[in-house]
Amino acid sequence: MTETLVVGGALCRDGRLLAARRSAPPELAGRWELPGGKLEPGETPEQALVRELREELGVEAEPVERIPGEWPLKPGYVLQVWTARLLSGEPRPLEDHDELRWLGPDESESVDWLDQDRPAVAEAVRRLRVSRGEG
Repeated sequence: MTETLVVGGALCRDGRLLAARRSAPPELAGRWELPGGKLEPGETPEQALVRELREELGVEAEPVERIPGEWPLKPGYVLQVWTARLLSGEPRPLEDHDELRWLGPDESESVDWLDQDRPAVAEAVRRLRVSRGEG
């Protein structure tokens, strides 16, 4: 059985990372994640990320680079995360989320991240610190 790829976006702006609070499904509601979703047939991961960020947040974004690693989700699904740059629009919680927050590197632990997102969040925060000259 091939695994379904789920892409997540570590969307960064002004040295901060976007966190999205799940509103569905019930077992994930109230916890925080990097926005994204499943690949559709014929899409590259980068194309899927651009589409998912448009659908979930109403923004245009550009994938920058993949964060090394893959993280298993529910059986048959695996998560890959890309850093992404916001090109246009102001993120809004349009689908599957009820709140968004921009978190600086020192605020990244202030929300209850989904377990599978934590390694990628840690790496994204490390990269933010480096880009701000704190690394």
